[in-house]
Amino acid sequence: MTVDFSNINSVWASILVESLHRLGLTRAVICPGSRSTPLTFAFAQHNQIEAISMLDERSASFFALGLAKRSGLPVALVCTSGTACANFYPALIEARESRVPLILLTADRPQELRDCNAGQTIDQIKIFGNFPNWQSELALPSLEIEMLSYLRQIAVHAWEKSLWPISGPVHLNIPFREPLAPIPEAEVMTLMSQFKSDEFFTNIEQITFPNPPCSFPEINYFKKWEQSPRGVIIAGPTQHQYPEAYCRAIARISKSLGWPVLAEALSPLRNNAAVNDYLISSYDIILRNQTLAKQFAPEIAIRIGEMPTSKVLRTWLRETQPMCWIIDPGSRNLDPLHLKTIHLRLSVEKLSYEFSETENRNSDYLQLWCYAEKRVQQSVDKTMNQMDSLFEGKAAWLLSKSLPKGTPLFISNSTPIRDLESFWQSNDSQITPYFNRGANGIDGIVSTALGVAYCHQNGVLLTGDLALLHDINGLLLRNKFSGHLTIVLINNNGGGIFEHLPIVNFNPPFEEFFGTPQNIDFSKVCAAYDVEHELIGSWKELAQKLNPLPTKGIRVLELQTNRKTDAKWRKSNLTKIAEAI
Repeated sequence: MTVDFSNINSVWASILVESLHRLGLTRAVICPGSRSTPLTFAFAQHNQIEAISMLDERSASFFALGLAKRSGLPVALVCTSGTACANFYPALIEARESRVPLILLTADRPQELRDCNAGQTIDQIKIFGNFPNWQSELALPSLEIEMLSYLRQIAVHAWEKSLWPISGPVHLNIPFREPLAPIPEAEVMTLMSQFKSDEFFTNIEQITFPNPPCSFPEINYFKKWEQSPRGVIIAGPTQHQYPEAYCRAIARISKSLGWPVLAEALSPLRNNAAVNDYLISSYDIILRNQTLAKQFAPEIAIRIGEMPTSKVLRTWLRETQPMCWIIDPGSRNLDPLHLKTIHLRLSVEKLSYEFSETENRNSDYLQLWCYAEKRVQQSVDKTMNQMDSLFEGKAAWLLSKSLPKGTPLFISNSTPIRDLESFWQSNDSQITPYFNRGANGIDGIVSTALGVAYCHQNGVLLTGDLALLHDINGLLLRNKFSGHLTIVLINNNGGGIFEHLPIVNFNPPFEEFFGTPQNIDFSKVCAAYDVEHELIGSWKELAQKLNPLPTKGIRVLELQTNRKTDAKWRKSNLTKIAEAI
């Protein structure tokens, strides 16, 4: 791309865009608006950046989040001035909490049009509070070479801050004076005759960042670990860019210490089971057996990354109070239970280098875990195989058995994510789980899943009815969507997660304010968005629809379930399975 010398705004915007491109930017998600015209035009004209137009700012921001989750690289997000940028807030919070790189470019009115009743103008300075990794307002566009150099280096700094030391969002607020369209201005001609593009952009290239600063453990930590046969490794949710290396690193530590690995369903470990002989995926059920929960009390727990979803596991850790080490390269406190915890600020891959590849310890404690795991997996398989009724938990089990190898699977928050904890069986499918567990909200689920699946052959979203409705405008992407997304919709007509909370015993007002049934005919909703819809009547039918998956378009496969009946089934049968070990 060459610099657009139409006018001062087009020069400014095109230099910013070209700088980001040379750093590695390949995609920009752009919302319509007037004040952002220079940015929109610069991205649309760049032949090496894919500019994707989306109407709804909230959906657009979550779609960009999904793109960045899948690639691991920043995605630019553009909007006009006023309340438009406020709609980015939920996705920005999720990006911060789940460590996903985004570059938000919000257009704004110039300073002389602020606080004077000019239309579509609000205070956008630090509008996102402390959630961005870094934020700044740019100077007004200028043709001075010193100012253009400033703009170039701001782009470099923004890119760096979105990726290092920990990935996350950055925000640049960008004021523009009129004319906003690329209407020619004579004063730009002088700069065009003097500007040397190759020289100006020299040394602007993709950056390889060093590992974040970390504290490496003292040797006495290893001695404590090696001397204890009653240790567990707990692998929390992660969207790792290199899942095989991650799984092998944990397996190496597990094998050397002879400790079981309690693997969250949102970890790649459960889908790369052959790598680790000591993988425990049924801990959420096992620990419901109170006798075993006491018998399995650990002396030491090594947690990898964030805390797993399972409330049963959290309760067990709180009651047993093991010495705890958390392995994570970030700077945040990842201990919501406030245990006897030491944070080791390094990656699990780096930690694994300190362990022997050949040592393979075994203990009675480990064998008891492995025995319980085998019994529960067999029991769950038998129970689910014999079940004909549309119990929503079986959807998670069936997905683990049916999806094609390597399928990207996005899991909605609330009940679906908890069903994965209980019912997702270990396998070697190399399925990649994606999720928005930074802030754990149900907003933006559809749009994020579309971003994850975009430009890839296929993807699957497991979601409930309320999460789908909350982000239904994400389906507006259908005409521009490249790839395929199958949405497995668990329609239990309300918020099934609340059926497991004490408030369920207080009705009214439970049903109106917590259950919140919407009584929606999803075939009509899908028709309005021109999206394929099928009502699934049996598990056999669903399994046939999941493998093979289509390669184009968006479709909704709806399972109609009963949230009250299903909540009672979980409460009764999960405990029975545990007690039968």
